[in-house]
Amino acid sequence: MIRSFPRALKRAFPHTAVPSPRTLFKSAASTTTLWFITVALLACTPAYDWRTIQNNDDAYEVTFPAKPRSDARDIDVAGKPMHMKMQTAEAGDAVFAVGTVDLPDADPATQRAALDFLQQGLARNLNALPAARPVDIEVAAGGHLAGAEITVSGTSTNGQTSETRQIRARFIAKGTHAYQVAIVSTKAPPPDQIDQFFSSFKLF
Repeated sequence: MIRSFPRALKRAFPHTAVPSPRTLFKSAASTTTLWFITVALLACTPAYDWRTIQNNDDAYEVTFPAKPRSDARDIDVAGKPMHMKMQTAEAGDAVFAVGTVDLPDADPATQRAALDFLQQGLARNLNALPAARPVDIEVAAGGHLAGAEITVSGTSTNGQTSETRQIRARFIAKGTHAYQVAIVSTKAPPPDQIDQFFSSFKLF
């Protein structure tokens, strides 16, 4: 069953300027990104109230700057149906989000396809090309896994309105999950708040 969007998820970026969730997710090429990036930055609170969230179903832990909202959607990645879940929290001029794609198998090719889908989709919303760089993602039991990070900025147009936004995101796959950990903002949060969020993400 597809739940209705929370209020904070109803505003759209370019390629997402549509009035309903059904239309918003009609394009398989940008489904995930649009859902994530369409988060409205209108109701963000100025304070950072960090709290640790353990997501046992999706095997990760992260610290959010506010109480997170959750949503889920069915998506299509390279012709394969998959399911994606999101947790989002707003603070300052930014939305902090973690998305998890349930993969049909742990094949490296499947993992790469999902990660490429996530990276390309996010960057496309700002008409940018994602120049990924390597980054280590911590594993709670110890050690690290190799992931990727992108930072893009650009102007998005929704109807008659244009806004400059920034996206910083990390991507990692482990087993039958692909993850997207991202901050979308009209004004970048302080560096220590950015570091708090990204460094807190750990895989089980």
